[in-house]
Amino acid sequence: MSDKPKPTGPIPAGFEARDGALLIGTRTADEWVEQTGRTPLFLYSQALLERRMAELRAAMPERLRINYAIKANSFEPVLKLMATLVDGLDIASGGELALVQQAGIDTARVSFAGPGKRDSELEAAIAAGVTLNLESEGEAARALAIAERLGVTPRLAIRVNPDFELKGSGMKMGGGAKPFGVDAERVPALAREVIAAGAEWRGLHIFTGSQALDAEALVETQGNVLDLADRIAREAEIAMPKLNMGGGFGIPYFHGDQPLDIVRVGEALAERFAALPASLAEAELYIELGRYLVGEAGVYLTRIVDRKVSHGETYLVTDGGLHHQLAASGNFGTVVRRNYPVALAAQLDAPPAEIASVVGCLCTPLDRLADRAALPRAQVGDLVAVFCAGAYGASASPSAFLGQGPAAELLV
Repeated sequence: MSDKPKPTGPIPAGFEARDGALLIGTRTADEWVEQTGRTPLFLYSQALLERRMAELRAAMPERLRINYAIKANSFEPVLKLMATLVDGLDIASGGELALVQQAGIDTARVSFAGPGKRDSELEAAIAAGVTLNLESEGEAARALAIAERLGVTPRLAIRVNPDFELKGSGMKMGGGAKPFGVDAERVPALAREVIAAGAEWRGLHIFTGSQALDAEALVETQGNVLDLADRIAREAEIAMPKLNMGGGFGIPYFHGDQPLDIVRVGEALAERFAALPASLAEAELYIELGRYLVGEAGVYLTRIVDRKVSHGETYLVTDGGLHHQLAASGNFGTVVRRNYPVALAAQLDAPPAEIASVVGCLCTPLDRLADRAALPRAQVGDLVAVFCAGAYGASASPSAFLGQGPAAELLV
């Protein structure tokens, strides 16, 4: 076996140490765990969430509006905070609609995308004044019938399956055959049908991919989105009240990843906005972001409960694992498993002293949070910090697996 460690990802900017210990807000990781009374624990930094939004606003054209895709992190305190920072929210289920309503957020600010909306979800969304991003002609017919039965004018947009994709995207959501949206060539006819039926026409939603770190790829894709929206509007001979241009902004998870140059993306958008075609001149223009807004503001803390050696390899066994951090284990869309940013919370700036694999408490070899990482010497009782845990951690992991249950969560 190689004695070389496998690199870990870069710790996000904004995290500091106090006397060598990871500081989150005003307290160390150990102090937050002591206050909470248990591990594992997700901590989300309000200061980093606010900083990210401020930096994004400064980089983007003033005209651009920003939506938060709550699938990334729907923890109620985070949701309430983000609602004060963004222009709208995007949901993907009736359950997420209920979370928004429970948080007291105005549902007129919400749009709903997803390829398998049940009739009950359509009805709840229409009754609440949510904008539905229609995924098919069949969904459009069901939504119109439900709205007629309710005696309500539905707010309807169309999600477009474009004939291009976001290059370098970690997860492609457009181009070719897809379960998402209506193929671009069929959108003009459906738009005319929706308008003729008396719906409140809310424009288009064009989402091409996610987790892109290449600014030039995003610039090209956003240009293609604007061109496609213009073409559809002209072919359908309709006004375009709103265009959700999708998102795709990525964050650095792995060794070698470089942060996205949002200044370049913003400058290119400003140039395009200065020369919009007549069809888009009056449109509300949005981007939709989830992980980019919240991902780097979160840390997952899990305690080492055992230290063992097997065939010369050191394992640090924790009380957490993939049931809370599926993505960090490499089982959420990655082809080759690579290490997230990982550190010992009480020795953040200490030099490496050993090579160790950090594993969880589940009875599966998939439960691995760090593979052969270079770490300071760790002992039973130490806290391991897994960074980039603010998005698709608690919201995207099988917390019920083996009866383990969810981790604690705290906005600090």
